[in-house]
Amino acid sequence: MRISPEEGTIGSRATALALGALLLTGCTMWIDHFIFFPDRRVGPTPAGAEERWVVTEDGPRLHAWYMPARGAGPVLLWSHGNAGNIDSRRALLLALAARGLAVLAYDYRGYGRSEGSPSEAGVYRDATAAFDGLVARGTDPATIVCFGESLGGAVSIELATRRRCGAVIAVSTFTRLADVARRHYGPLGSLAGDRFDSLARIGRVSAPILVAHGDQDEIIPYELGERLFAAAPAPRRFFRIPGADHNEALGRPAFLDAVASFAREAVAGTSRPGA
Repeated sequence: MRISPEEGTIGSRATALALGALLLTGCTMWIDHFIFFPDRRVGPTPAGAEERWVVTEDGPRLHAWYMPARGAGPVLLWSHGNAGNIDSRRALLLALAARGLAVLAYDYRGYGRSEGSPSEAGVYRDATAAFDGLVARGTDPATIVCFGESLGGAVSIELATRRRCGAVIAVSTFTRLADVARRHYGPLGSLAGDRFDSLARIGRVSAPILVAHGDQDEIIPYELGERLFAAAPAPRRFFRIPGADHNEALGRPAFLDAVASFAREAVAGTSRPGA
């Protein structure tokens, strides 16, 4: 069989496209491997909390804990980081509930008891489903505070560009994933592309924003938190956590007090009839 020059060119292009697709798929799998570190181990539901299941638009059911609060006030929608699960944050969730905040903490798909496998698009759907689930139960969206730690900060910011909420709190988070990846993996970090690009999104958030960061963070440098804050629209607030590394910031009582105060101030004048 003879192959004309035109046929050969088409074949070469097809081969190149196929190889490119395989390379892209491989890069995507490699990047996901270094983004998501789920833990399937989950202990019993905390005393005073309610176990819930959230159904996403594409099918996976998500495991969640809801910690109620007395009276009107903010509902904290907690999006956790890329490792562990809601059980890893048990003490923090209880500490915030003790400060009078209602809290809904959910696990992304593939984490804890939640179904499915994590991806960037998937965790965005998960946050949306958790938010919409609160609203479906009668919660005023203006009382929902989208709280995200580390990777969860990017999830919360993305959610707030599509859903009206009372406030956004982003703790120990980054500008975009590639900025963090390059610091840890050098040039390979650029393969992260525009994944989790909070820098491009935060300007579209209309709710009050609190950005908090430990000034000794060696995983997501403090300066990335400063850059993200600089891109945020008003009203905005920055909270520096002195001496705190990446995994120490959340546990500081002064920070937890600041979260409770900011959340109440942001949603003042609204009510929480459902949840």
